Amino acid sequence: MIADPESPPMLPPLPNVVVELVDGYPDPVGGDGFLRLRRPRMRVRFADGTVSDPFVYDLVDRTRLDAVVVAAHYRGEDGRRWVYLRTAVRPPVALRPVGCRPVPERETLGNLWELVAGLVEVDEQSPEGLRGCASRELAEEVGFEVPPEAMRELGPSTFPAPGICGERHFFFHAEVDPARRATPSEDGSALEQHALVVAIPLDDAIALARAGDLEDAKTELGLRRLAELA
Repeated sequence: MIADPESPPMLPPLPNVVVELVDGYPDPVGGDGFLRLRRPRMRVRFADGTVSDPFVYDLVDRTRLDAVVVAAHYRGEDGRRWVYLRTAVRPPVALRPVGCRPVPERETLGNLWELVAGLVEVDEQSPEGLRGCASRELAEEVGFEVPPEAMRELGPSTFPAPGICGERHFFFHAEVDPARRATPSEDGSALEQHALVVAIPLDDAIALARAGDLEDAKTELGLRRLAELA
């Protein structure tokens, strides 16, 4: 039998390994902040029925756990697909400890070029709500008013940091008219003020990611998925 070239490659079934809480889900360590550190005691039950010894695992969660990533794009007069990027200030990147850096860092450390992205509010935690969130974030961060129903899924969701946090990223894209872009409304936080917004050819953006000049992983993934569209 010849494999269908359009079918994804097959992987063996995932092992039936189950994580079990030993003492229930613990309260946050140090209070109920925006990001909450928890230290549950857990054990692992393996497919053969054996169980590991209990161990402590540090993880982070938050009330607004998930996020949307949105690629706003258009066809230029040159026939190329162009995409919008926005600068973002990321304090955890800016505060990377000097002693932990295996390579020299840029002077602009903490400032990244990204696709539109934002957290899913509690009342947006549904398939319809995700599209509403994508619409809201696009207006806030780039300045396009696109209705939720015009948001198109850009591949499946992913876990950006599964060893630390259970956050999912939900990817969308929307075709926009550059002439209709308004001033981004922003969310009022200091980290969003004075951000730069640019449109560049999609293949140039991917080349920047390939060269290491565009360092945000979710953005590179979104760009590459966008490039796969017809």
